[in-house]
Amino acid sequence: MEKSKIAIVIPAFNEEDTIHNEIESVKEDGIVIVVNDASVDETEKKALKAGAIVVNHDTNRGYDGALNSGFLKAIELECEIIITFDADGQHDSSIIKKFITLINNDYDVVIGIRSNFQRTSEHIFSWVSKFKWGIKDPLCGMKAYNAKVYKKLGHFSSYESIGTELCIFSQKLGYKIAQIPVKVHDRVDKSRMGGRLSVNIKILYALFNAKNINKYISNI
Repeated sequence: MEKSKIAIVIPAFNEEDTIHNEIESVKEDGIVIVVNDASVDETEKKALKAGAIVVNHDTNRGYDGALNSGFLKAIELECEIIITFDADGQHDSSIIKKFITLINNDYDVVIGIRSNFQRTSEHIFSWVSKFKWGIKDPLCGMKAYNAKVYKKLGHFSSYESIGTELCIFSQKLGYKIAQIPVKVHDRVDKSRMGGRLSVNIKILYALFNAKNINKYISNI
């Protein structure tokens, strides 16, 4: 598939230290869309310099809000494959081609599986998700979607799902899903999601809503 039909969406909040290198590592695979989620550093400037399309938020909308904006831009650009990729240097860009190949081979969604989780709440979410939906690591930030899946739902997330709603929605509606191991590097600074307690609460809240996902897709 042509590069112009592939979007790589990178949500970014105060990622001036890593954003340039992350864009450089993926821009040969598709159009890079950086969603600058009201950063107060030079994230926007460095993203533009590296050649990305930048979508700016005036106020911080969080991870899901940033992905929503990135997906909207990808659809506006008529992209057919949308890949989510984190800005913090943890994802291995070399595997993106495999994600693209799987979508081109009739998979609708490709979900990365990390080798380890940082938090107890991630283990809980993964265990429930594997048992309930067969998805081993819905919290992995590296995923690929056929754009038709996003168009079917009409949004990326209707609640604070931490990037999990669209992939769970895909499984519920019978879309073809692939799951592949991804290498994750240690990040060099602190998580943008907040302290340990607040992050665990966010993840468990997302799990609670995911278990009740039928009410969010009842009109599909």
